[in-house]
Amino acid sequence: MLTPEVLAYYERGGETDRLGEGSGRLEFLRTWDILGRVLPAPPGRIIDVGGATGVYAGPLAAAGYSVTVVDPVPAHVAAAAALPGVSAVVGDARALPVAGDADAVLMLGPLYHLTSAEDRLAAWREAARVVRPGGVVAGATISRFASALDGFAAGSFADPAFRAMAVDDLADGVHRNAAQHPNWFTTAYFHRPEEPAAEARAAGLREVRTVLVEGPFGLAVDRVREWLADPDLTAILLDTLRRIEHEPSLLGATAHLMTVGER
Repeated sequence: MLTPEVLAYYERGGETDRLGEGSGRLEFLRTWDILGRVLPAPPGRIIDVGGATGVYAGPLAAAGYSVTVVDPVPAHVAAAAALPGVSAVVGDARALPVAGDADAVLMLGPLYHLTSAEDRLAAWREAARVVRPGGVVAGATISRFASALDGFAAGSFADPAFRAMAVDDLADGVHRNAAQHPNWFTTAYFHRPEEPAAEARAAGLREVRTVLVEGPFGLAVDRVREWLADPDLTAILLDTLRRIEHEPSLLGATAHLMTVGER
């Protein structure tokens, strides 16, 4: 299950509203946009692994899917289970406590915190195990360059402790908040752009592709807030990101990546 520092990070409750504004809101809208194009039409059964408080599970259930959240944080599970049409259970992405034959499996969080390649492959294999033949698996990852890019945009890179952490991230992808700064992310693994697809293929998935989520637009936090406050500008931003989401030269210039494959 989760290490103590990761569990403590999520028990602070940040997942409840993280996706509500700014770059977090762009992450949500882009993730929802991608899912809307890759998921089979409802009704269908979706396993939302690492689904936290049900930020995606709730809208998916409202759209007509049967959704089960599997999450290692008991408080997350309780919050998700309270949503209409959503069931939830405590569990680990590497050994899912659910039956197979799902129409889709989402991993929109667990790959962040599996720092060993063996554990990440186990999670991909479990997702492939519980999805039906022809079903979809979608996994979100954090970009190898996220700390350096986001730190510069937010001004954190001027802090020597943050800068040392970001440099270590670039070296091997293993992110450690050694300073235990409350506003910095907890222990995680940051993927190079080519890695998630390689992991998915190694787990036996086919038709694998990786797209950027926020892209470089996510770094302009104030401008993102401005555009997302206007429905017409929001539509332009999302359309532009769809047009460039597969561009290989931009896959490193984003906070998050989404990798999709089929069993």
